[in-house]
Amino acid sequence: MPDQPNILFIFPDQQRGDTLGCVGHPVVRTPNLDKMAAEGVIFTRCYTNSPLCTPARTSLQTGRYVSEHGAWNNQIVADSQSPSFVRNLRDAGYHTAIIGKSHLWRHGMGQPSGTHTNDKIPIMRDWGFEDIHELTGPMASTAHDSPYTDYLKERGLLKAYRGYQFEYLIRNYLLKTSRVIPPAIQDLMEEYSLSIDVNNGALWDDPPLPLPPEDHYDSYVGQKSVDWVKAYDQEKPFFLMVGFPGPHDPFDSPQAYRDLYRPEDIPLGIMDYPEEPIPDYLRRLLDLSGLKQMTDSYLQHMRVAYYGKVSLIDDYIGRIMGALEKRGQLDNTWIIYSSDHGELLGDHRLCHKMTYYEGALHIPCIIRPAGGVRGWRSAGLTDHLDLTATLLDIAGVEPFKHCDGRSLARKIAAGPGSGDAQKGRERIFSELAGMAAVFDGRYKLVMEIKTREPLQLHDLETDHRELHNLVEKKSHEFIRRELLDNLEEHLSAHLDEEKFKRFLESGARPY
Repeated sequence: MPDQPNILFIFPDQQRGDTLGCVGHPVVRTPNLDKMAAEGVIFTRCYTNSPLCTPARTSLQTGRYVSEHGAWNNQIVADSQSPSFVRNLRDAGYHTAIIGKSHLWRHGMGQPSGTHTNDKIPIMRDWGFEDIHELTGPMASTAHDSPYTDYLKERGLLKAYRGYQFEYLIRNYLLKTSRVIPPAIQDLMEEYSLSIDVNNGALWDDPPLPLPPEDHYDSYVGQKSVDWVKAYDQEKPFFLMVGFPGPHDPFDSPQAYRDLYRPEDIPLGIMDYPEEPIPDYLRRLLDLSGLKQMTDSYLQHMRVAYYGKVSLIDDYIGRIMGALEKRGQLDNTWIIYSSDHGELLGDHRLCHKMTYYEGALHIPCIIRPAGGVRGWRSAGLTDHLDLTATLLDIAGVEPFKHCDGRSLARKIAAGPGSGDAQKGRERIFSELAGMAAVFDGRYKLVMEIKTREPLQLHDLETDHRELHNLVEKKSHEFIRRELLDNLEEHLSAHLDEEKFKRFLESGARPY
């Protein structure tokens, strides 16, 4: 590895691990990520330590499990004085920057009206970032201003943008569970000239964002990142985090990117409901998803809109890499691509994340070292904590003593013929909202922490679609007990009881 190479960390929000051409998806078009993979290593079995934004991002930032840092949902945030790999990179001589979404502080409800992301710059500096051009996610941008909403306001596009986002929130978080629009929401609809048919069955159908494609928020983040790379003139190595807000819902991709796909070509995925008995947390998400009337055609159109966002992001990744190449920096820059969690995308009649099914838990992971290598794959289990360790290792910074992560940079340096190439963790642990899961590469067990009740057990070797819950089967009593023991040992080592008690007393849900 070059002495302190640049690091480009590309981190979209809510991308499934299987939505890349280079991992074998039959439809998704990601030519630039495929090229990156051809010059790097794909870690095909990478998993999130939490299937929700803030908990997952905090684990990555701190190198700690959710049970340690205590951000059990999006409403709880960790102390910005916690350990931070970005701060350690900064202290080791890196110029640190973020463009896009970090979600290291609370977005959306709970913030004063008119909050601007610039108001949170002191928090981001505490985490270690120096250049800060931060956005919220698209839905939170209805309540928060940011450089992006400033940009739209200057161009006379802000009302159209916010009107779209408000309509999405009404359709997808109100009308899926109720056909009654409260007076306050009616006033909002009048302000933004929204007309919503509460009896329309196609409440899931997200049209393109009514802005020119170059003004889409993912385009904005991509272009700002290109401009940053072109303008960077410091002697210090840089760490640049590009936090694309997409492909998180709404699936509002521009029509030009949707046109890359034909709905009839889209594989259907898993149309089956979760097997009875359905745990309460899954029942709540089924209600929120509102997909009881989902048809094959609906699912295919929804996936076209999602894949369009993936392809838009891929387009700008190519432009960012092109800017690095023109600056002569591509051979001195490590590029890491991953995501905070996946998206269920209709699997099991569910949308969003917040479960431990593969669609939500499995995330992409591509690492292209400086100068590139001949591309290869590693099937060893990896997670966010491994990425934390990798980022510190690339920079030549001491690893976190508290972090269970193992650097993937050494595996890459050893090459595909090494004995370590296909090895990974023995187990992955993922936690959210008082739940915990353990996955050993074959069996996945979900448990409620407070009661220690096992809720789901799946054998991915014989049931890769996760259709059969084995948690009550006597034939799997031994493996259930073994995995429960694994979780007990994990929680004994990592659970902060006081933070967990505060979370339980808050009565908060995951979202």
